[in-house]
Amino acid sequence: MTAFVQLALDWLGGQSLKEEPNPATVPVASNAASPLAFVHPLASRQIQLQQTTIAYAFQRVKRKTIGMSVGADGLEVRAPRWATVASVEAVLHEKSAWILRKLQESQERQKQMRHTIIEWRDGATLPFLGEQWVVRLDPEHQSLPTSHEDAAPKCLHIALSLHAQPGQIRDAVQAWLMQQAKLNFTQRLDHFAPQLGVQWKRLSLSNASSRWGTASADGSIRLNWRLIHFKQDVIDYVVVHELSHLRVMNHSPQFWETVGSLVPDYQQRRHALNEEVLPQWA
Repeated sequence: MTAFVQLALDWLGGQSLKEEPNPATVPVASNAASPLAFVHPLASRQIQLQQTTIAYAFQRVKRKTIGMSVGADGLEVRAPRWATVASVEAVLHEKSAWILRKLQESQERQKQMRHTIIEWRDGATLPFLGEQWVVRLDPEHQSLPTSHEDAAPKCLHIALSLHAQPGQIRDAVQAWLMQQAKLNFTQRLDHFAPQLGVQWKRLSLSNASSRWGTASADGSIRLNWRLIHFKQDVIDYVVVHELSHLRVMNHSPQFWETVGSLVPDYQQRRHALNEEVLPQWA
């Protein structure tokens, strides 16, 4: 949800389950004829898709479908314990065009992000709810935003001296953003949950590099605090997406109908979520 895209696929094959090596112990072999183009830092398997060799992170998990996601680190694949390696690779080949396109898009975003590292100082800028805010170091304030409706840009006054270290500034700004994220997400969860006829139990903030949110059957919701950088309508899409999982725990047509019942333009919002380049927190 980095920019983040997830695809979950039902695999209803009747193949027999075969014993296979533990993927954590399978080395990623080099191939001189087809050099690795995309390598996940936690890669345990590799596959060649359309003349491109991809090393991907592979996990056996308790789920009913073969799922895959492409994030900042690369391709991640999660499979049920019963699924054979052959069945997993068949799905990867079937979706090879999608995988390669998303990997290339992610690679381009990473190149762009190298130029968006925040320089933590007085006057640093960063997006908050889709608007550019300016950080002002002012020991007289208590990390509260001060702005007027017609003021541009808006300012976040941080109670630090002008001689504060970059790490101090970064931590103070992050703490404020996480506080605002928790308040914002809670309000939106409370707003949309009754409309979907679901009840969420607990909200926690995540710092994942390749996932914007998750939902558990027990009503627990995890949302990436960096969503607070986006406009409210994009945040609302992610909130509705995760709440919809409390009704439909997959990405079937029924699930997307549920999302669309509250966010008819969810495809446009999802596109904005995946394409916008956010600043790096260095």
